[in-house]
Amino acid sequence: MDASDTDLAMAAAGGDVAAFSTLMSRCYDTLYRLAFRLTGSQHEAEDLTQDICAALPAKLQAYRGEAQFTTWLYRVAVNAAHDRRRRAATHMRAATGWGDWEQNRQAANSEAAEQVNWLNRAMGHLPDDLRDTLALVLDDMTHREAGGILGVSEGTVSWRISEARKHLRILREKEDQI
Repeated sequence: MDASDTDLAMAAAGGDVAAFSTLMSRCYDTLYRLAFRLTGSQHEAEDLTQDICAALPAKLQAYRGEAQFTTWLYRVAVNAAHDRRRRAATHMRAATGWGDWEQNRQAANSEAAEQVNWLNRAMGHLPDDLRDTLALVLDDMTHREAGGILGVSEGTVSWRISEARKHLRILREKEDQI
């Protein structure tokens, strides 16, 4: 086609797919180069160029032909880059603090894991009856259910849990003194 960019843009705004295709083939490389200069990154430039091309059919409805098409297209590209930067800045502001939150969450998980590991090791120092009782109760069994499994009364399970806590507290105190 020997039509000018302005003529192609006007035809594309009217729904002419062939005109839009020709216009894009003429302008895509120039648009990409500008996007690269605006973003400084190949990946970002590719994304920005694709975003502009995807929005261009709707944006062409506003093109009146008062300026050269390339001038108008550059303005569209600069505005799109500004919008992208604003969105990124908003996203960064919204994300501020999440890194701290995640680090705190991981630290809490790590601390909880250390406590569970300590408890598992410490339970090895308990007499068998106390260890078995504590293991069942830690698995969310009621004292009545644990008593039924162990063949002892609910009161005995409660006493064993109390004794296990005493043993564990003494063990922890000994470790803390070291």
